[in-house]
Amino acid sequence: MQITIHSIHFDADKKLLNFINKKLEKLIQFDDELIYSEVFLKLENTESRANKIVEIKVNTGSNDLFASKQCASFEEAVDLVQEALIRQVKKNKQKKRLV
Repeated sequence: MQITIHSIHFDADKKLLNFINKKLEKLIQFDDELIYSEVFLKLENTESRANKIVEIKVNTGSNDLFASKQCASFEEAVDLVQEALIRQVKKNKQKKRLV
């Protein structure tokens, strides 16, 4: 699966990029037909500590899956988005089997 990461208005460090790649590679365990994913990392201008937003779009060939979370750290948000995407990938694979 091809992974493209966009950090908007800042430069993400290598450690964060490697963390995201490792988390998204685990999605292939649940469906090996995933084509590509796009990751958007954003910083929101608020006083709140939970100002880091992670949005991930995964293309499965037949449709797109999307999840977005806002947390205090990018790592925490990536973990939550990964869990949401795993549920979506499993559900999507079940639907493909039934058709």
